[in-house]
Amino acid sequence: MGCSAMSGWIEPALPVLMWEVRAAPGRLADLVRHVAAVIPPGAEIYRSPTGDGDERLVVVDPARAPVPDLPSELTARPPYAWEFERVW
Repeated sequence: MGCSAMSGWIEPALPVLMWEVRAAPGRLADLVRHVAAVIPPGAEIYRSPTGDGDERLVVVDPARAPVPDLPSELTARPPYAWEFERVW
């Protein structure tokens, strides 16, 4: 994987999986604990800002493991997932 001095773009690499899930009302902390326990090493978890009112988690997983089954009582809806390639 190289970076062109002219453009700054990186040659396409293996994609990463990014998935997002909305927490059930008042369950964001529980959802964070559950997700942290089931995602593979190296995956990163991000959450929406405290007090946002639309509590969500985003997971970026370079291993591209399947999105885990999440307890329905912790989620407001099923997760959405996308694959991305690094370009910069």
